[in-house]
Amino acid sequence: MSNNTPYDAMFSSIIGKEYDMLQLICPAATEMSRLVGIAVNAYVGTSEPLQVVELGGGTGITTLAMLSGKNNLHILSVDNEPTMQDQAKVHLKQWVDEGQLSFCGDDALTALQNLANNSVDIIASAYTLHNFLNSYREDVLKEIFRALKPNGQFINGDRYALNDSRQHTRLIQEEIGRYFNVLTPMQRNDLLEQWIVHLFNDESEDHVMRESVAFQQMQSIGFMRINVSDRIAGNALVTAVKP
Repeated sequence: MSNNTPYDAMFSSIIGKEYDMLQLICPAATEMSRLVGIAVNAYVGTSEPLQVVELGGGTGITTLAMLSGKNNLHILSVDNEPTMQDQAKVHLKQWVDEGQLSFCGDDALTALQNLANNSVDIIASAYTLHNFLNSYREDVLKEIFRALKPNGQFINGDRYALNDSRQHTRLIQEEIGRYFNVLTPMQRNDLLEQWIVHLFNDESEDHVMRESVAFQQMQSIGFMRINVSDRIAGNALVTAVKP
């Protein structure tokens, strides 16, 4: 990682090729994708179809959760890791053929900067923003706010660190324990090493997305009705509205 790539690029490696393993070592990640899909499907907008931008589409887990529940939307799935996006293009070809889904290979900030002001009903994401450096994440949030229509919604299922740092540390220790419990019997020390390295990156001071700080940041940008509707350990579904 460098200032030129202010996000975790490890997903171009073995993690990206076997990203579905995350469902075994961190079931909450899959649940966050499901909850994002539910939140998107609950949104009531005025445009037809709803214009949705997904940041960090990955292999298409969250994309599928959104597409499966609603047929009056078009999703632009953004991911700059071909290793993962190529899997999504195969998994979700049906919706591409039906005109409900298209892909963008830019990084999140570049993709957002290419959107017109007030042009998107929903910007959704799962397990993406926590990978960004804090300064890059702030720029992304500002662009999300700009691109959303009035009353548009930001929906994010992600790692939001608890405000109580000691309690949060205990949760991380339990998470590492699950990595060992799942991957060691499978003799996948290669994946174990990569996921632990990635977790240390997530928890570093310039990356960690602590709930209180994150909400203050969003409020300062202009978001309203910031809400946590679901929390699973260090993961939360957060929604916010552009007034």
